[in-house]
Amino acid sequence: MTVRRFGRTELTPELQQALRRATRLEWITLGMLAVTVTLVIVVMGNSQAMKAAWIEDMLSFIPPLAFLVAVRIIKRPPTRSRPYGNHRAAGVGHLVASVALLVMGAYLIIDSGSGLVSAEHPPIGTFHLFGHTVWQGWFMIAVMVLSIPGPVILGRMKIRIAEQLHDKVLYADADMNKADWKTGVATAVGVAGVGLGLWWFDAAAAIFVGASILKDGITNVGTAITDLADARARTITGEDPHPLVAKAEDYARSVHWVQAAGARIRDEGHVFHTEMFVVPHEGSAQSPARLRELAEGIVDLDWKLEDVVVALVEELPAEVHGGVERDKQSEGGRVDR
Repeated sequence: MTVRRFGRTELTPELQQALRRATRLEWITLGMLAVTVTLVIVVMGNSQAMKAAWIEDMLSFIPPLAFLVAVRIIKRPPTRSRPYGNHRAAGVGHLVASVALLVMGAYLIIDSGSGLVSAEHPPIGTFHLFGHTVWQGWFMIAVMVLSIPGPVILGRMKIRIAEQLHDKVLYADADMNKADWKTGVATAVGVAGVGLGLWWFDAAAAIFVGASILKDGITNVGTAITDLADARARTITGEDPHPLVAKAEDYARSVHWVQAAGARIRDEGHVFHTEMFVVPHEGSAQSPARLRELAEGIVDLDWKLEDVVVALVEELPAEVHGGVERDKQSEGGRVDR
């Protein structure tokens, strides 16, 4: 069986299965979206709400595609030109998808809002079906209702896998899938409102969909930029420091020759780049073998701690837990005493 990797990280059988399942779910998502987009454009007419739903479905192609492309790129091992590997591909994909959501969410709110202000009455026509004249709105509502269960089910299935793989692109995709039922319900209500003579329901539903897309965009842009800017590693939701930071530091402090330890850990995509600064006990003999043993022990704590560097220092830098605060630093990073 082919061993699946993230860069030079050899995944456990459980994680290999999770990666295969995530890939399969994303292909299923793309197929489902293709069907939904086709059906929506067939029945869309001049409804603003249906237009918003169609644009959201089109945007929904971006996260699964970004995941599938990123996973292929990330598997490439580090080289001299890319010494940290290619894990940032996940972060780049996350940022691209987030910016697309942000821009289109803002566009939909402005476009639908202008229609509401100008009191545009959306015409919803009729179909001739088997000798009967049928209101087109029924087809719109049916398509929206039928489009709700798939994304919700897929989103819930993806969430757990995203947490296993620490994949924020997959997590953002799952989070948007879970919220897609709001789009379906809002669009169906908007179309039904037009049928009842409430013309403004259509634009109001489109604004609601646009606001939902904009919210997803703002949240994910913030998380993506924070990760790409080398912030301290955080959980997949971006709300709390990742527990591996404290776990790695506690392990280093538990080593008998280490007096103090603090880590700089940044999120590279799926894995973390770790710099562990250690202050040895006075008089303890140091050797490259001891440093290598400590680094290997940290790597063994969790598969995400892929790239670990141990540095001996006289005192911990201010940027890590237990570090010494310095009042002033020159541009070159040297301390002015």
